[in-house]
Amino acid sequence: MPQKGCERGLTWVKPSFLWMMYRCGWGTKAGQETVLAVEISRDGFAWALRNACLSHYVQGLHTDQDDWKRQLRQAPTRVQWDPERDLRLAPLPYRSLQLGLSGEAAARYADEWIVGIKDVTPLAQQVHTLVRSGELARATELLPTERPYPLSEDVLAPLRA
Repeated sequence: MPQKGCERGLTWVKPSFLWMMYRCGWGTKAGQETVLAVEISRDGFAWALRNACLSHYVQGLHTDQDDWKRQLRQAPTRVQWDPERDLRLAPLPYRSLQLGLSGEAAARYADEWIVGIKDVTPLAQQVHTLVRSGELARATELLPTERPYPLSEDVLAPLRA
């Protein structure tokens, strides 16, 4: 049976709107002109985190580099912490989670976890236009509301760098 597109490699979940704008260049990069907000279930997100491995080795968290590499190969999800971005897409001093899905996680994402999809390309374009014209206060007003996502310590502890 042929694999679905998202199962061939990693599918990345980027919960931060501005980090996504950094990644896709406000929807202007070739092949990334459409920006979608994909809503997934809380249970699916928790499953992905519980079955994740950090994308990089951390001494003290992993037994050794070989152990980390083995975990990374076996984990259906990986967590990467990247600098959050401001309206001008410059890095901020704190990080946002990026969640890479492969194999079983990618299949569950496509078949079970998605509960809504919204095309936010017009919003990306509108915010970008305001940022380019220096209207940062107006651009900020249009940003999607983002709040800390409460999770139990047992889910987060293995993912802290």
